[in-house]
Amino acid sequence: MKIAYADCFSGISGDMFLAALLDAGLPLDVLQSGIDKLNLPEKVELKVTETHKGAMRATNLEVIVPHSHTHRHLNDILAIISDSQLSDRVKETASQVFTLVAEAEARVHGEPVEHIHFHEVGALDSIADVTGAAIGLEALGIERLYASPLPYGSGTVQCDHGLIPLPAPATLEVLRMVKAPLSPSTADVELVTPTGAAILGALATFDRPAMTVTGTGIGAGKRDLPWPNILRLMVGETSEAETGEMVQLETNIDDMNPQFYGYIMEKLFAAGAKDVYLTPIQMKKNRPGTLMGVIAYRRDEAALTELILRETTTLGLRSLPIGRHEALRDFKQIQTEYGKLTVKLKVLNGKVIQSVPEYDECVRLANENNVSLAEIYRSAQHTLEGEGK
Repeated sequence: MKIAYADCFSGISGDMFLAALLDAGLPLDVLQSGIDKLNLPEKVELKVTETHKGAMRATNLEVIVPHSHTHRHLNDILAIISDSQLSDRVKETASQVFTLVAEAEARVHGEPVEHIHFHEVGALDSIADVTGAAIGLEALGIERLYASPLPYGSGTVQCDHGLIPLPAPATLEVLRMVKAPLSPSTADVELVTPTGAAILGALATFDRPAMTVTGTGIGAGKRDLPWPNILRLMVGETSEAETGEMVQLETNIDDMNPQFYGYIMEKLFAAGAKDVYLTPIQMKKNRPGTLMGVIAYRRDEAALTELILRETTTLGLRSLPIGRHEALRDFKQIQTEYGKLTVKLKVLNGKVIQSVPEYDECVRLANENNVSLAEIYRSAQHTLEGEGK
C-alpha cells in the first residue's frame, strides 16, 4: 500500500500541503489542469518557486486568485465540485473536507449547517487548496494519509468575524470533532489554519505508521519563524501486515432499487473500502437478490457498517476476518502523442511487471482528441514499450 505521513511540527495550511505534494512528485500541470476542471467563476493560477526556511530548502506555492469576497454556502461549494469534470474519488474527497468544515462552523456559530456561509474557507484559494489536495493524493496514488500531532499556541488572528483567539474557533472545533492529538507550542501566530485542519481531519489518521520511505516533499509556510516553517510529507510503502487485519463484509438484499447500488459503491470506496462487489443470488420466496460484499481494513469496519445500514434496505450484515496478499503499486506520468496520462505500475519483488493506463484519463484524451479509446490505449502501450516498461 502506498501511504504518506504529514510531519506537522510547524503546523499545516492548505498551500503548505499542496506545496509538499508538488515537492514529492505531483506534476504542476496535473494539479493546475485538475483545478481548471472546477470551472470556477474566475481563473485560479498556481505559481511554484523554490525557497529556504532557515537552512532548509522548500517548495513555495502561491495560489493566485482575483480579489473576490464572495461568501458561499456549503451547497454552493458542493455544487461546484459535483458539476466539475473531476473524478468521482476526487469529488467525494473534496466534498468530505468541506462538509467537515461546515459542521464545525455550524457548532461554533450555533446555526444549522445549511445556514453557514464560508468566509476564508469559501474563497477561491481555499477551494483550490482543498480540491488540489484531493487531486494530488489521487495522482500520486496515495491510498492512506497519516499525520503527526498538531501544534497549538496562543495569540489572536484577524478574520472576517473580527479579532478571534488562536487556535481559531472553527479550527479547534474540527480538531475536537476528529479527536486530533495536539502538542503545545510557544508560537503566538496561527500555525494550523482551518483549511489545513480540515484536510487532515477528514482524510488522515493521526498515527505514525511503519513504512519504507520512497520519497519526501517539503512545503514552505508563508511566515519566517525561529525554526524552519515547513511541512514535511513522507511518501512510502507499507505491507498488509503493517496496516492491520482485513475484514469481509457481506449482506443479501432483495428489496432495494438497483439504481442505488452505484451511488452506494462510490460512498463505500470513499469511506475506505478496498473492494466492493455485487453478485446475483436467489433468495427466499424465489426472489432474485444481490449479494453486496466489501473488502476493507478492520479499522474501517465500523464506518463502513454504519454506511451500509444507513444507505441500503438491509437489516444486518456478516463480518469475517480475512487475509490478503497484494503486489505493490506505483504511478507514473507518460507523454503520449495525444497528451499526458497516468499509468499504474504493478510491482513485485522490486520489479515492474505490469503497466496499465488509468481509464478515466484515457477517456479524457479520447474525447479531447476525437479518437477512439482503443487508439489511446494503443498509443500509451507504444510509449511504454519505447521506455522499456
